[in-house]
Parts: sequence; C-alpha cells; structure tokens
Amino acid sequence: MRVVMIGGSVHGVEDSHERKRRREPVRGLCETLETATSELCDLRQYATVKRLQPRTLSTTHSFLSLPSLSPPSTAPLFLPVSAVLRVMSIDALRQRYEAAGQGHLFTFWDDLSESEREQLRAQLEALDIERVNRIYNKAVSSEKELKESAGKEAIEPLPEDATDSVIGLPEKEREWREIGLHAIARGEVGVLLMAGGQGTRLGSSAPKGCYDIGLPSHKSLFQYQAERIARLQKIAEEAAGKPAGSVVIPWYVMTSGPTRQVTEAFFKQHKFFGLDPKNVIIFEQGTLPCLTMDGKVLLETRSRVAVAPDGNGGVYAALRRPLSPSDPSHTVLSDLERRKIRYVHSYCVDNCLVRIADPVFVGYGIQKQADCATKVVPKAYPTESVGVVARRGDKFSVVEYSEISREQAERRDANGGLAFRAANIVNHFYTTDFLKSVKAFEEELAFHIARKKIPHVDLSTGESIKPASPNGMKLEMFVFDVFPFTKRFAVLEVERREEFSPLKNAPGTGADDPDTSRRDLLAQHRRFLEAAGAKVADGVEIELSPLVTYAGEGLESVKGKTFTRSGYVESVEELDALQ
Repeated sequence: MRVVMIGGSVHGVEDSHERKRRREPVRGLCETLETATSELCDLRQYATVKRLQPRTLSTTHSFLSLPSLSPPSTAPLFLPVSAVLRVMSIDALRQRYEAAGQGHLFTFWDDLSESEREQLRAQLEALDIERVNRIYNKAVSSEKELKESAGKEAIEPLPEDATDSVIGLPEKEREWREIGLHAIARGEVGVLLMAGGQGTRLGSSAPKGCYDIGLPSHKSLFQYQAERIARLQKIAEEAAGKPAGSVVIPWYVMTSGPTRQVTEAFFKQHKFFGLDPKNVIIFEQGTLPCLTMDGKVLLETRSRVAVAPDGNGGVYAALRRPLSPSDPSHTVLSDLERRKIRYVHSYCVDNCLVRIADPVFVGYGIQKQADCATKVVPKAYPTESVGVVARRGDKFSVVEYSEISREQAERRDANGGLAFRAANIVNHFYTTDFLKSVKAFEEELAFHIARKKIPHVDLSTGESIKPASPNGMKLEMFVFDVFPFTKRFAVLEVERREEFSPLKNAPGTGADDPDTSRRDLLAQHRRFLEAAGAKVADGVEIELSPLVTYAGEGLESVKGKTFTRSGYVESVEELDALQ
C-alpha cells in the first residue's frame, strides 16, 4: 500500500480496480455519496489503521471515509470533507429555499455549468430569504393599510415649535453658524453623501457625481462638493484659531453596485480632488431581490437572481456593514466612533447648490438638541409635485403630494404662507447616536413598493424576457422613513435659490436639468459678488471656485469693482482680469 497526495487530497492506491473506480462518472460518485458515512477521520487515524508511519502524512486535512467506493479488501477512498460538505450544503440550501416558498430558484440547477452553480450558490447563501419574505409581506400589508386609512388619518402642517427659518433672520443664522463652525473645528462633524444613482436620464451611464453640468470650469459635481469641504475646513480653522490642515471633515460616500468601482476610479483619477484619501470613505448600499407581484424572487438569468438597490433608506443598514472583507469590525459607524464624530450631515449628490456640512444647519441641530433634523425649502406653488414634511397623526413624516387634497395644498397659515409648504429636499442632520439606534427599530420600517418592468428568465422555457409592462416589484426604503421614530426632531427652512437646484432630467427638459443647474449656480455666484459690493455687467457670467468662497465669504476685496468679462477664477486675485 502506498499513499499518493494529489492537490491536497489523499488517495489510497493499491490496484487497477481502484484506479478504474475513481475514473467513474461524477454521477456515480454523487449516488454513492448518498450512502456515505458521516464519520470524519484525519490522516493520523488512517495511518494508525494501516500501520503507516504518522510522520509521513499531513495532519492538517480532514477526510470523510467512503468505504462503499472501494472494492472488498482494498483501502477506503478518502475525499476532502469540503467537497462532501459542498454537496450536502446545496441540499440544505435547496430545502431552506423550498421551505421559504422560493424553491423555483433551483429550476435550472441541473443544467448549469460548475461556475454558474458557484455563482448562484454564492448569491443564494448571502441572501437572507426569510427576511426578504418578511419585507415583502410587511410592504404589501403596509401599502394596503395606507390605502384603507387614506383620508382617515389626520395630516397636519408642522407645528410652529418644530420649525425655524433662516430666511430674513440674519442674527439667528450667524448664531447657528458660530455653533456649527466650532463643532467642525473640534472634529465632531462628518458628511454622508448618497451617491448611488447613475445618470441614466441624463444620457450617461456614469455615476451622477461624475456629471459635468456645463460650467466654465467643467468641474464635476463630486469635485464641487470636495472643494466645498476643503474650503469649509479652512474657514473652521480660521474661526477657531487653529493651524492650517488641523481640521478634518471626513466624507462618507455611499455608492451602489453599478457605481462603486467607477466612483472609486474617478476619485483616484482626480487625486481625491485635493482631499486626503484616508478621509474619504467609499462604501456600498445594499440590494434586495426583485419580486413578482405575488412575492416570488425573479431570476435575471438562469444562474443569477435579479436584484436592485434597496433605496436611499438602505443607508442605515449600509453603515453597519464591513468596509472590507478583511476586517469585519470596521464599518462606517465604527469609523465615526473612532474619529469621535458626534454629528453627521447627509445629502444627495445631484444638488449643485448643496452646502456640505453646512455650519448653520449643524449649529441649528446642535442648539435644538435634535437627534434628527431636516432642511426644507418653501414650495414654489400649492400644487407643486413634491413631498412635504408634515405630521401624520402624532408623528413627523414626509407626506407625498398625492396624499394631500387640493384644499390642504392651498391652505394658508396666519402669515399668509402655505400651511403645507415644507418641501423635502433630502438634506438631513443626525447625531451619531441616533444612527446607531436605527438598528433597534429597523424591522418596524416598511419598504415601499415600486412596480416596474423587470427583465427575467421564463422558468418554463429558460428564455430571457423583457416585459412591455410592469411585471414585478422593487422594494425600497426611503431615508426619511426614520422620521416617525425620532425623539427630538427639528425642521430648518432655507431659501430655495441659495440651496436647492436638483439635477434630475435630460438636457433641454427645461426643469431640473443640467441647464437649470448651471444657471442657478452661476446666478448665485453673481449674487455673492454683488453682495460684496461689486457690479457685474448684464450678460456676464463669472464662476467662483468653491476654494475661493463657500457661501459668499472672503470677497471683501471686490467692493467697488465692476466686472465686464465672463470667466472662471480659482482665486480672488484672478477676478481683476475680468474687470
């Protein structure tokens, strides 16, 4: 008897009968595995039985004894336990999915190649199918309850003690800015960017943050936001009398499956736009399977489940996921804790006017002792198709425009303004403690159903189908779904033209498109110059780098000057060439 090591497996080799048996088709092997014993042996035990010297064998492998694979009087064949357990795990996985009513996902298993099986197996093992079923059931029941309670549950405007405004109140604005700047200077403020969307409606497959809205500088949205962070760090240093480079605002960038690699490459290509790479943390939101109308998981291909991002509300769960497989303990939440970040500003990537880590908003949230706060802008007109922050029953909530009657939409308050005017712009303040607490009530949150046309494989034919009408659903959570669970909530109203110009539609649409974004940003820069005492000739467009000014500060030297030429400047001194 001699022992042969092949690829980490050990085979007892004695005669031609045994060699012939090992060459039998895999099908025969699988049939035999069904009757195999489950006794595990290591090589030292094997050596003892065969009176071999233990020192000649490795003791680092475990094996499953399969005596039925060997003819009488020959040594049993020993297979690696991992191979056997793989077969056993597939059976267990199939049983688990069948018990969950999702066994159809194995329809094509027998016809798949080994690599396709591995792909599907890995996806199904990573998926919490029982949670998917719970989410579906809760989403359907919540949607039904919402329809049944439509008009029955009181929807009321925000109470006066829950909302404040910076519009026309410069003293309060200065007070909140000072509080916020000192929190930033102490290193207590971080920024959370939701940047998972692609620019599909803009005619681009790249992440929205990579988009150039047509400014003279041709800077992307990502670059504008990065440079605003850099400028604000400097402002906070000066306000607190701290040395240059001592203040850091960490930037947490949430991407999605389709956008993560492109986003990471874009940041590296542009050298993180001057920020320290260790303070830019890129991570990925989760996904959920796409479902049929009756809750069955759809297959995109015969070996891949159809999935979609879980909505911007998936950010809360994403904060708890490991940033790297090599260190499961390192998450965004643990990183916030390590850096001693107490407050987080969160926003969407597609707003070219967004004030990153806005010290006014941060200071407002701190002064109000809010665990969560939101920025809003006044509705442009009563029937504007935008959700509003209001109260549903006794809870704060974002109420969709379709849930408000025309009478409610046109209602006026004592000051003559719209009662339901607090338009949601997805711009939020959190304490880190609140972000940590979301896990405790996350199961109570209901996902929203979006009925979509979802490409899939026909289970009876295996053919790919691209439906012409909605055939399934995607489940999404919205970032504002946590509002009803806050203990101390506050709302800050800001001026739309100064802080909100979303990029949603294709060029030439005329609303919320690249042209309106460009127009609104350049108009703001004109106002910055004019507020500082300069004059800008009609038709002249001047772009000010975010490194020059964050919100109009630092332009004192332009007082009395008249600018007659358009251009882009990276410093205040360069403005002289535009006179």
